[in-house]
Amino acid sequence: MKLYKKEGNVLQIISFPNEHIEKGDYLLIEDKYTNKSLIAQVIDVQFASVPGIFEELLRSFPNDGGIFQEEDIDPLEIAPHTMYIQDTSLLICKIRATFENKLLNPSTSWLPSRSKSIIKKLPIPELLKIAKIDGLLPITLGKTKDSSLITIDATSLDGRLNIITGKKGCGKSHMSKLLMASLIDYKAIVVIFDLNGEYSSLGLSTEGKKNRYFEKIHELIPAKNFKVSINQLHLNIVMGIMIHALNLPGASAREFRRIWKTLRKRQQLTLYELGETIRNLNCNQHIRDALSSRYHTLVNSGFFTHKKQEVSFLDKCIVKSNENGGAIIINLKKASSIDRQIIVEFVLGKLVDLLACWKLKAVFLFAEEAHLYLRETYWDDIVTRMRHFGIFTTFITNQPDTIKESIYRQADNIFLFNFTNDHDLDVVSRAARVDAQTVRAIAIDLPPQYCLTLGKIVEDFPIVTKVKALDIQTLGKTRLFF
Repeated sequence: MKLYKKEGNVLQIISFPNEHIEKGDYLLIEDKYTNKSLIAQVIDVQFASVPGIFEELLRSFPNDGGIFQEEDIDPLEIAPHTMYIQDTSLLICKIRATFENKLLNPSTSWLPSRSKSIIKKLPIPELLKIAKIDGLLPITLGKTKDSSLITIDATSLDGRLNIITGKKGCGKSHMSKLLMASLIDYKAIVVIFDLNGEYSSLGLSTEGKKNRYFEKIHELIPAKNFKVSINQLHLNIVMGIMIHALNLPGASAREFRRIWKTLRKRQQLTLYELGETIRNLNCNQHIRDALSSRYHTLVNSGFFTHKKQEVSFLDKCIVKSNENGGAIIINLKKASSIDRQIIVEFVLGKLVDLLACWKLKAVFLFAEEAHLYLRETYWDDIVTRMRHFGIFTTFITNQPDTIKESIYRQADNIFLFNFTNDHDLDVVSRAARVDAQTVRAIAIDLPPQYCLTLGKIVEDFPIVTKVKALDIQTLGKTRLFF
């Protein structure tokens, strides 16, 4: 390989036919004069544009019986050299860092020697060693194309905002389950908003037998084994449900707060008493109607109960998992749109309360297709305010344009699967920790089960990974007729 051109942080390198380089590979450009090296990633492979090569191809005789049938005449024996030039490639590379004195520097301001530089392929294990992508809590994501293992540190997920995205059927849910299982292994608490009911089988192997996660998986199905009593709710949680999930107007919200405090003071705070108080309320008709409609929505959800034996204490379930780690799966498969918002509002409010009083150290929240149940103003709230409480979110979606641009700009890690739609790639490329050219060039050619890992988790060295298989039952596959 030979260095041809440098423009900004883009290198063009000539690669000869006997050098097998693919998209996503890393190269090390060593300069003998300065004892510095550039680490660059191949984002595209093109044919070298040599003057006259088009004419030379037109002059070539077809081998499979064209117009010319006579044998090629090459008295000067230049045909092998011509064919060698025809097959020469031009590698378009992005400079990722400068390597000097065993230290990495993001600067790309210096220019290596064109004549004396030595260019060689940089194996992924060596890159991981240089970038110090390891740790005391390893998580194996999978393998590279050359079958070397990709191992990251679980602490790089701690306190981070993550996005898993790609088109349908590429392996997004598989990646999320891999991360969840790995976090549980390190005694972390994971809460999953499961929109399609596909995470309940985490405790079973592919053969249907109990695995090591079985005792740590707690599935909660709203209106079945997950009900709450009005009396156990804090006022801030119920006001969050009324205002944010049910869009209760300000005047009605103030009246509801007064009713709630009055019933609490009298120790008469039950679902029945709340309904009777609203029904007999002597106030503006519009306020009474607003409160009455919201009350009936709460009752019809089936999520609230007045029977003590039906109440399930989410905080006890989470605190129990706090000792050895575990997953709390909130199964939203059969919940209606409005019921989903009520349940999510309750769960998030409860988590904040537990974290605020230090009953819980931190929690990893996995949100499948969050745009279907999180209100628009809640995105920034989860990413900013709740991160300080200790809620670290991972969004999983096949519609990247449903996630706000501000979220992409704050994302620490992105696990990007295949996209062929230019619009989707444009959306993802707005992330602050990646350049648009890399996303467009590499993600569009990713095969199923391969993902481009971006961000802090790989120290800003994008790496193509084949996600490893799991001995876990997967219920996320699309159900087919044929």
